Amino acid sequence: MLAACVLQPESQRANVNLSGFPPAFREGYSDGCASAGGRYARDETRFKYDQHYSQGWSDGRAICDHRRQIR
Repeated sequence: MLAACVLQPESQRANVNLSGFPPAFREGYSDGCASAGGRYARDETRFKYDQHYSQGWSDGRAICDHRRQIR
């Protein structure tokens, strides 16, 4: 699901190092960040049952929302 981040303009991507996080967290983060940009992306089943995905999604959405507000 990294494509979600790739589809966003460079200026809208959160520049964070996610290399130490599990793949599910990174995928959730990417979806959450994309959702903050107006393209809602969330795997509802994973969000409900996969703690890493749901935490990544929440973090990605919050960080990208914040970065958009301060621009």
